[in-house]
Amino acid sequence: MGPSLTVRRVRLQAAMAGLMRRHGERLRALAGEFTEAGPPDPRRLVLWAPVALGAGSAAYFALPAEPPHGAPAVLCALAAALVVCSLFLRAFPRIFYSCVLVALMLAGAGMAQHRANSLAPPAIEISDRARTVDAWIERVERSGARERLVLRVISLEGASQAPKRVRVRADLGEFEPGDLVRVRAVLDRPAGPAAPGGYDPARAAWFDGLAFTGFAIARPERLVLEEAPDRFERGFTKWRWHLAGHIREVAGPHTGGIAAALLTGDRSGVGAEDAEALRLSGLGHILAISGLHMALLAGAVYFAARFAFAAIEPYARAHDPRKPAALVALLAAAGYLVLSGASVSTQRAFVMTAVVLVGVLLDRRAFSIRSLALAALAVLLLAPESVIEVGFQMSFAAVAALIASFDLWQRWRGPVITERTWFTRARGAFYGLAATSLIAGSATGAFAAFHFQRLAAYGFFANLLAMPVFTFWVMPAGVAALAVMPFGFDAPLLRAMDWGLRIVLEIAHRTADADGSEMRVNAAPGLAIALFGLGFALATIGRGLARLYGLGLCMAGFAAWSLASPPSMLVTDSGSVVARFAPAVAEPAAQGGWSVSDRRRGRFDTRVFLQRVGESDSAPGRAQLACDTLGCTGRTLDGLLIAFTASGQALEEDCERADIIVFDGVVSPYQQRNCAALVLDAPERERLGSAEFWVRDGEVMRLRGANTERGERPWTVPPEG
Repeated sequence: MGPSLTVRRVRLQAAMAGLMRRHGERLRALAGEFTEAGPPDPRRLVLWAPVALGAGSAAYFALPAEPPHGAPAVLCALAAALVVCSLFLRAFPRIFYSCVLVALMLAGAGMAQHRANSLAPPAIEISDRARTVDAWIERVERSGARERLVLRVISLEGASQAPKRVRVRADLGEFEPGDLVRVRAVLDRPAGPAAPGGYDPARAAWFDGLAFTGFAIARPERLVLEEAPDRFERGFTKWRWHLAGHIREVAGPHTGGIAAALLTGDRSGVGAEDAEALRLSGLGHILAISGLHMALLAGAVYFAARFAFAAIEPYARAHDPRKPAALVALLAAAGYLVLSGASVSTQRAFVMTAVVLVGVLLDRRAFSIRSLALAALAVLLLAPESVIEVGFQMSFAAVAALIASFDLWQRWRGPVITERTWFTRARGAFYGLAATSLIAGSATGAFAAFHFQRLAAYGFFANLLAMPVFTFWVMPAGVAALAVMPFGFDAPLLRAMDWGLRIVLEIAHRTADADGSEMRVNAAPGLAIALFGLGFALATIGRGLARLYGLGLCMAGFAAWSLASPPSMLVTDSGSVVARFAPAVAEPAAQGGWSVSDRRRGRFDTRVFLQRVGESDSAPGRAQLACDTLGCTGRTLDGLLIAFTASGQALEEDCERADIIVFDGVVSPYQQRNCAALVLDAPERERLGSAEFWVRDGEVMRLRGANTERGERPWTVPPEG
């Protein structure tokens, strides 16, 4: 037994020594990526420019109140002064770096505020009275069986200047996008967030030029004008609508809506069940035209054009076929941008693709972190609000993670000098696809969890199976169909696209139907998102010890997230309460779980709250409150006694025994001062918005209101006439 152990030990030592000889240089080079330290390299300053610019823009959006109107000019002047000062400090790299980055942060904040101020809608008085809107239909949005029309306004009754867009619930009827219509509608400001710190539809509408939302009180009427505006744009919108209809008809009812969404950006024909299956399986990203779609289209055109130019032997001998191919691909990408409606995500994708293709034209490395930084810089200069959009964060996070991982892999692998067989190429392609899915999925999954409180548990496997079909079958067939559509040869290619999409949908539905396909998490605090974002930037852009610091900050972000306690209850602005009511007053099915005091009120806010505390979308149980003729009461598992009443007679009694009173009406300041309970009457609930409560041992420790968290910003208090 003894000699046998000795022999094994010697063999193990020899094997380890051989491993170190073969991979020692690789390990040392890889370790150097995380341990090298030294002064910052000024040549890498461009990589940090979008990070600093984005941080300044994000800081502006995080402010509780709007800075003075002249703040953008002051901030930009300070930024310019810092840049001038930094030019005299180039001998001190750290000080130079710091001055430039701080200047960019100041400029980012100033640009964000200037952008917000420049989009202010005209002032009109908000009332319940219907107004006449003369407009043309820009697009149709469908949510279930309901239709919403986004209208480009020509004139609005009661407004001296027409806003850019309004959105109304109305029946499309015989009309189609591009048609001139007259609509009688009741308009209001876009709704605010359904939860404190949550997604703010009003802010998104502000930057989209959507001034008001509402509902039509009658069917739209056809509008006839002698000189109608936007003639070319209306004609193009109508052509896109007909093109999407043609694609849906030829591709078939099963996948036609998805095919039209991929090629024209019109998602109105995508079925709700298919969209939900794609989301639950982690394949929802294929529906929104983004960097993936733009890269696939531009890549297909680039390689086809490069092959065509290389086939012309006299030209190929005298010129580099890559450059004209890149130019053709750039034109194709621009055409795809226009064809798809030029949404914000598509514009962002085009900028990223254009930077890569221009890099080819200038003999620069196309797929690099520098190209990505230039693309991010261009996007932030054009639209500073992009920094807080989940699409921007996920797109750039995925590409940055892939580039950083590829660079590390190249340093580890070193130059490949052996001849590769077809088997090793196929194996490498599979490993590359798996690594791409894992890296991109991990990078985007973190931001998706931050924003949506959900993760696709089997998304890696679904992407591993579906993306080869989507990449090498669906999109090439779609691109080819667009190319030959003017000649009438698109039908076979659209049917081929349909077959490929059927496979993708089958994978999506099977994955979504699997047990545990969706994981729910609590909403992340802002500190966790900020720490993770900064750490991610350091880990992907930084060099040496900066990468270790970045990984540490990412871990700190996750730690801050895990330590954040979810709220204990919600009081909506309509007076409904969502809480864990005590078993004695709740339905048996909801005992110990979430239940709601009134299912008719605040249903959307209730659904958002349950999502933010990591619960499923299933409807909560109805709390069985103890009621009499004057009101109701219910006690939560945290020990709070909540009273519901609209009676002034019951208010005095409830003030003595309840902890929180939800009052349907107005309570005078005198009554509130003399009430021991927290009184939430109608004006107070309107001021707070939907309010989250943190409760411990029967006492309210913290309260956050959706409206009070927003602060006073341009999109929260629009001007009124």
